[in-house]
Amino acid sequence: MRKIFVGIYIILVILGLSIFSYAANNSLQIKGSDTMVNLAQAWAEKYMEKNPSDFIAVTGGGSGTGIASLLSGTCDLAMSSRIIKEKEIELAKKKGISPYEIKVALDGIVVVVHPSNPISRLTLKQLADIFSGKIKNWKELGGKDASIVILSREVNSGTHVYFKEHVLRKNDPNSKEEFAPWALMLPSSQAIADEVANNPSAIGYYGMGYISQKQKVLSIASDENSEAVLPTIENVRSGIYPISRPLFLYTSCQPQGLVKKFIDFALSAEGQRIVQETDFVPIAQ
Repeated sequence: MRKIFVGIYIILVILGLSIFSYAANNSLQIKGSDTMVNLAQAWAEKYMEKNPSDFIAVTGGGSGTGIASLLSGTCDLAMSSRIIKEKEIELAKKKGISPYEIKVALDGIVVVVHPSNPISRLTLKQLADIFSGKIKNWKELGGKDASIVILSREVNSGTHVYFKEHVLRKNDPNSKEEFAPWALMLPSSQAIADEVANNPSAIGYYGMGYISQKQKVLSIASDENSEAVLPTIENVRSGIYPISRPLFLYTSCQPQGLVKKFIDFALSAEGQRIVQETDFVPIAQ
């Protein structure tokens, strides 16, 4: 009798391992950019409708978190709203990893204020002066006499990095400009959206996918002599919106298997329609 129980136990263990192996081979972990979470979830939902035997999990945490997870082997795909850094590439090499980059969409970083704020247009210099703390009161810009409440994504966010490098530092690699010490670093784009919707003195930024009627989107001009434009699909695709950027997926090697199937779907006509439906800009026309 004992031999029978042992035999049954062994069979159950083997069966369990087989099920685990099957699940591992048919599941995909995607982590990273909060900007891209809604887009990746929309892709995952539609993909799983078409491929019910596959399972895809999507979680945020920021671009840096996604890339760190990829390098530690705890995710299959990293979402990133910035290009992978040299120090991350060097760390990958030490681990025997060759990060593979796929551009999957375009995005415009939206600058938002409370709907009651009379300001509707800012230049890149004015933005830099606001977020670095040189301009402290809305009246300096023709607005109300009220201290500006600066909202930023936290430092692990690719959106934070992009905004700092392209707006505060004006693409100058030698610049050391930083956000004002009193800037509120919030954990997600949705947190910024919620705070702006409830704070008449606030200003913040996030990806186009978070635009709503609860915030006022500002037109941005490259300089005083340039036309201020809104972050529309046409303006981002043409490049005339001055805070535009690509969005990426990263893998640890050349895509294959389920990873490749998912990426192929994201880049397909249907996948790129989802990009537009979630208020980002398709790379394929």
